Amino acid sequence: MTNDLHALTRRDVLGGMGAAALALSGTGAWAQGKDPIKFATLMDFTKIYTFVSVEYNQGEQDYIKLVNAEGGIAGHPVELIVKDHGSEPQRGIALYNEARDAGAVLVDFLSTPVSNAMVPRVLKDHIPMLTLAHGRGDAVDGKVFPYVFPAMANYWSQAALLIQHIRDHEGGLKGKKIAHVHIDTPFGREPIPLLKKLAEKEGFDLQMFPYPAPGTEQASTWTSVRRFKPDQVLIWGAGPGQAVSVRTAISNGIPVEKIHSVIWMTATDTAAIGAKESIGLKRFSGVDDGDVPIVKRIIEKVVDKGQGSGDKSKVGGTYYNVGVAGMAIAVEGARLALKKAAAAKLTGQELKGGLESIKAFNAENMMPSITLTPDDHQGGGWGRVTMWDGTQWKPVSDWTHAYQDVVWELARESAAKFQAENKA
Repeated sequence: MTNDLHALTRRDVLGGMGAAALALSGTGAWAQGKDPIKFATLMDFTKIYTFVSVEYNQGEQDYIKLVNAEGGIAGHPVELIVKDHGSEPQRGIALYNEARDAGAVLVDFLSTPVSNAMVPRVLKDHIPMLTLAHGRGDAVDGKVFPYVFPAMANYWSQAALLIQHIRDHEGGLKGKKIAHVHIDTPFGREPIPLLKKLAEKEGFDLQMFPYPAPGTEQASTWTSVRRFKPDQVLIWGAGPGQAVSVRTAISNGIPVEKIHSVIWMTATDTAAIGAKESIGLKRFSGVDDGDVPIVKRIIEKVVDKGQGSGDKSKVGGTYYNVGVAGMAIAVEGARLALKKAAAAKLTGQELKGGLESIKAFNAENMMPSITLTPDDHQGGGWGRVTMWDGTQWKPVSDWTHAYQDVVWELARESAAKFQAENKA
């Protein structure tokens, strides 16, 4: 991670993205007089998560502009409130209150510390919160967290799928050595309970190798990994630290083909490692990269018309497409809610019902088909493994999920503890 990966000031990020308030396209053909639907994307554009939030939010903004250009949601324009919380929970709370008071019916913070701080508030205020690839793992349990929507494989499900892929590749895991090399933060430690349960279940030798944040210095960690002589390696970091992990692994004689990453690994990272040196590197993928149908329409109707929200070279990238997918899920939920409620103005409670009515939705084949229910806010924990082939990320598995019985065992245990600690 880095405090200022893109060397951008707060004014540069928000001003350059046209994001101080609303991402509205003036070309929308929505019905006159229909109330706008407001979503709030309150993120860290300037401090810790800049490596992902700028590109992710660019995808969110561009998708909303596409929706408005194509007539809005059932004729309702969408307003996207975009502000910077700097990954500071207190700042996030203040911005959340502003967005709630302005009528936002959905929030997305893309910061585990901030989103975790918001859980009691969104539960109380009945405002759905998206937590794609961040936040509480137990929030998959819609009964305990009715207004929190991971809507994508959480970190437990990502680790489970990677272990399944390793199992299939190795012809079994009994007696194998697996190293979990991770940034020493709650994010890096998140999959450890799941990995311990799988190690017991499958009979492999699991060892953890933490390195200090922000991840720029990992030499001693990988010396220890080398001594362990792992059969396979998981790396759990984000931003520039990911390239450091792979480069240092290679320098310690660990083949890149043995390395499997959490979702936060992009073409930018492989460029930093070296495109050829990265061949064989694997990662969890929750969306397809590139010009999928939605992105093609964004390019045609938004970017090529000069209305894009950021760097054109980022359009279709991993983080960009995750942002597009998140907003596509939110818009589908709103569409279903409006259809069901037949109301002039959408509420957070109605949007919750719409999100929980999503069935077999894949955002025009951008992502695995998900179904959200009042019980399951993750959508099944689907994803796939992709491998860097020198020029792009190539799928090496179908869309699938793994060990969901173990994932849900952990989720229910943790959710029950949250519920007990937060009784009125």
